[in-house]
This record gives sequence, structure tokens and C-alpha cells, in this order.
Amino acid sequence: MAKTTLKDLLFDTKTIGNKERTCLSILFSVIAVVVAGLVLYGAYYGGITALLLRSLFFSLVSASAMLFFALKYQQTWLRLGFYLFAVIALIPGPYLWHNYMDIIMRGAIAIPQDTWIFIGLICVVFLFVRMAVGWALIGLMTLALFYAYYGYLIPGKYGNGGFDISRLTSTLMLSTEGIYGIPMGVAVEYIFLFGLFGAILTKIGTGEVFVDLARGLTGRVQGGPGLSAALSSALLGSLNGSAVANVVTTGTFTIPLMKRVGYSAKLAGAIEAAASSAGQIMPPVMGAAAFLMAEIIGIPYSEVALAALIPALLYVLALMIAVRLEAGRLNLERDTEAGLKLLLRTLKKKSYLLLPLVVLIGLMVSGESPTQAAVMGILAGFFVSPWKAETRINIVDIIAACKETLVNILPIVAAVASAGVIIGVLNLTGLGLMLSGLIISLGNGHLWAVLLLTAGASFILGMGLPTSAAYLLLAVLVAPAMTQMGMAPLSAHMFIFYYGLVSAITPPVALAAYAASTISGADPTETAIESMRLGFVKLLVPFLFVTMPGILLIGSTSSIIAAIVIAALATSAMSIGFSGWLKNNLSWFIRGLYVIAAILIAWPQAATDFSPHIIGARLLGLALFVILLCKAAKGQSSHPHESQLEKSTA
Repeated sequence: MAKTTLKDLLFDTKTIGNKERTCLSILFSVIAVVVAGLVLYGAYYGGITALLLRSLFFSLVSASAMLFFALKYQQTWLRLGFYLFAVIALIPGPYLWHNYMDIIMRGAIAIPQDTWIFIGLICVVFLFVRMAVGWALIGLMTLALFYAYYGYLIPGKYGNGGFDISRLTSTLMLSTEGIYGIPMGVAVEYIFLFGLFGAILTKIGTGEVFVDLARGLTGRVQGGPGLSAALSSALLGSLNGSAVANVVTTGTFTIPLMKRVGYSAKLAGAIEAAASSAGQIMPPVMGAAAFLMAEIIGIPYSEVALAALIPALLYVLALMIAVRLEAGRLNLERDTEAGLKLLLRTLKKKSYLLLPLVVLIGLMVSGESPTQAAVMGILAGFFVSPWKAETRINIVDIIAACKETLVNILPIVAAVASAGVIIGVLNLTGLGLMLSGLIISLGNGHLWAVLLLTAGASFILGMGLPTSAAYLLLAVLVAPAMTQMGMAPLSAHMFIFYYGLVSAITPPVALAAYAASTISGADPTETAIESMRLGFVKLLVPFLFVTMPGILLIGSTSSIIAAIVIAALATSAMSIGFSGWLKNNLSWFIRGLYVIAAILIAWPQAATDFSPHIIGARLLGLALFVILLCKAAKGQSSHPHESQLEKSTA
């Protein structure tokens, strides 16, 4: 694999001169290394007060963001403005560090000096969010601050007494209830650390191992490159938890390969986008929202990762069924260079590169904290790297990994900072509890009505916000209402988690789909719509968390096994119905029968509910599914017009 050179550390931009570009690249790389050192020290040794660690982390990251965004502009005066904001961004962290004891002694009551620092910090947050995320969170933050300041003008129970700038400073900057709250803590303690873990493993070639393993397992099957893309992206996602990072890493190989064997540009990009979004739900390293979930619920991250395993596998199963059926519909070629020989060769020559992942999983299963496990996983990566020349990394590779990690987490840090402002205001004013009550009243006390409202709100928020921000807001506003109505906290938060993650493949955000379209050359919106069709399970499986919590490994052994079997059968039936092909093109009538079979199999009651009508519905669904499969296996048309349709498409 190609090694990183000093030239590769320079930002690729033509908007500024070489000297300025070099200076910015060096400054950014230095900050990236310092941030990595701070995070690793805090993770391994601890002992740094939460407020100080988080504020210093955000100062460094937001300052680096200002430098990064300055690269986009040719106008000198605009770049100078960003440089000024970079300096302002560097002030709050050291300021709090230097004055921490004084702040404690006065009970975190703000003084004028604190207020001016806070105003500068809020300006940095607004600019950071605008450049990294967009206008949606800017609007929400503005509404939150105006509500806190002018709440006394609102009559009734939804008003408040109004909070001046001094009180907002105390809450949002001088405590861990605002910008430096739990979301920022998750960013510094988990997200950057696990992102660095994934970056280091990518540098030593573990990502290539996953691609080769996937090709070895699926390459000789019809449409194998599509299956390889789905499987390799899911495996790589288990390292970095980032849909976009997966697309740009594996997509550069899998998308051209898929196009070469006959997939259209749109379909190739959609498969890669849908597959890469599996990384956010695939343990052991899931998306940023999973770490946030563990902190908010107050359970170990290892429990969240374990609960997410079966739903993630169901998603990959549905996606691979869809990809295989699309390959059959298009009568695609096979990947002749893949197969068992490639699999055995990869295991023989490169399996040692999986050791860091084994260390990470082993330590988390044994009870070690995720941070300690991640640090040891990184050390294991350094340990296996020198074993062969092609996997050996040097200091430049390590700096590049730190830099790439910092670039990748900029949108996440911006999102959690803005979410900290909004959550801080909701807690300060008590609006969060009132909104939860409003949601329950809108649902008229019915859990399924609340679930549908939550799904709709999650979907809409996800269309305008990154996944971590969408999850955070819903976890604060909606999850309490769901738990009040009897849902287990893990089920409620996992429901929100899944719907918040849909934004990776839903327009207008659809970052994974847009990244894939730049590689495939297809239209971004069409790619996103196609990836939604392929990744539909993300929209349906969450409802099973409510009726069959066994798929989250909650409950008795029998209920867990029953839930997994039922969910797998229903997912398979639904996948065929959505695909519309099985040995021949399926009519809309037959596709509807597959969907009906799936709904009957997964009837919305507990998996171990043996009521006669529940058992009857599930047996009817299973019988319908089996009959449809048997007809397809015999090569018979399931509809009078189907044979004609097959001939016309051939």
C-alpha cells in the first residue's frame, strides 16, 4: 500500500498561495497531533476535570475548523476573518483552565469578563455550525437563545421568566450543562478516539483485508461486486462508524468494479451508500450517536453495541438480498478474480491485521471501558504494523491519521456543540419536560401514535441535520415520553437512533449518497432515492424494537431466539417484495403478497405471544411466504402477466 509523504499532509486547494497553504496545513496538523495527545492522555490516564478537558478540546477543534474553512475562500479579507475567529476560539479553553478554581469558589456565577468570553464562544459556535453543518441547527440555536432570553414575553405555561446573558453564561459555558455537556464529553472521550483507531487501522491495511475477505466470500456469486461492497463496507464500518468515510474508502474500489460488471452508475452508488450507512449501526465501533446513547441512558457502551448487533445483521441481510436480486434481474457477470482462493490467501497473509480489532472486542467484552479498549487497540495496531514491509507505518502516516480524524469529526463536534446549546436551554427553562408531555397528549396516550409521531419527527429532523444532532434532540425531547408510556429505555433510544441515522441516505442531506455519486458519476438525488429503497430496513426494523425487544437481546433466551427468527423471515420476505424480482419479474400483486406475508410474520405482538389469533396470523404469513418461494423455485410465473413481463425485460 502507498505510504503517506510530507506532500500528502498539505491541503489540496488552489484558492490560496503555496506559502499560506503550507502554513495552514502545518498548523492544522500540529493541532491534530495535540488533540490526539490530549484525547489519548485523558482516555488512558484520566484525572482531567470534565469541564477543562472538554473546553480545551473544543477550543483546539474549533480553531482548527476556522483554519480549515478559510481554505475555501480566495478573498483575503474573508480568510483573515476566519483567522481572527481561530484566535477567539482558542481563548475559552485556556481561560477556563486558568480560572477554574476561581469559578468554583464563586459558584460558577458569571462576571463581566466571563460574559465577554461567552459572547466570543457563541459567535465561534455559530460560525462553526454554519460552515460544518448548515442552516438548520443555526435556526434551532437562535430560537433556543431567543426563547431563553425573551421567554417572559410568552404567555401561559410555555413561557419562562427570562434569563439574562450572565445566567446563560453560567449555564452554557461555566458548567457541563451546555456547550461542554455530555455530548461534548462523548466527542472527546469516544468519537475522536475511535475515529483515530479506525484511521490507524486503515493506514496499516485492515480496510483492505475486509474488502478482500468480502470479495472472497461473495465474489463468485452473480453480482458479487455488489455483495462485496455491502459486506466490506459493513465490516469497515465496524471500525470507523462513519458512512461517508466508508464510501470514500471502499467506494473508490467497489463502485468502478460494480459498474464494470454491469451495475448502472446510480445503482452502484446507491449500493455503496446504503452499505456504508451500515457502519453507523454495526458494532464494535458504531456511529457517534451510539456513544451518546450509552452516556444518556447511563449504561456501558458494550451493552449498546451488543444490543445493536442483531438489527445491524438484519440490515446487512436485507441489503445483500436486495443486491443479489438486482444482479439477477440485470443478469450480471461474476467477479472472476475473487472466490475461495482469494479468501484463503487473505487469511494466510493478512489475518494478523485483524488483531487490533480482536483486542478491542476482547477488552470490551471482558469489562474494560471503551476508552481503555480503544487505546489498547491503537497500541495493538502499532504492534502489528512492523511485521511486514507493506503494512509498516511511519511518523508521517501517524500525523496523517490524526489529521484525517480531525477533519472527519469537525461536523460531529459542531453538531454536539450546537446540541449542547439547545439542550442547555431546554433544561434551564424546563421546556424539555413540557414538550414530552405535549407529545404524549398529541398521541392521545397511545404508544403506537407516539411512535409514528416520533418516526415522522426523526425523519424530518434527519433530513436537515446530521445523525448525531438529530439523535440528541430527539433523545432529549421524545425519549422521555416513550419511556413514560412503558418502553424500555434502550428500546426507546434505539428506535430514535435508527430513525436519526436515516439522514445518511435521505435527501436533502444524504451525505453518504452524495459522496457515492461523486465517485459513480450519477445524479446525487437519484442515488439517494435508490439507496433509500435498498436500505428500507432502517425504517421498518425499529418498530420491532417495541414489539420484539428480543432482537435487542432483551428478555429470556426463548424470546430472543423467537424474535430473531421471526425478524429474519419478515426481513427476507419484505426484501423480496421491495426488490420485485425472484427468478423473474414480480407483478405488483405478488410483491404485495410478499409484503403482506412479512407483516403477518412480524405481527406487532411479543415474539412469545401464543394467543390463537397471533399464532394464526404468523402461520398464515409463513405459509404464504413458503408458497411464494416454492412457486419461484419451480420457475412458475406467480401472475398471468409475469411471463410476458419477463420476456419484454429480457
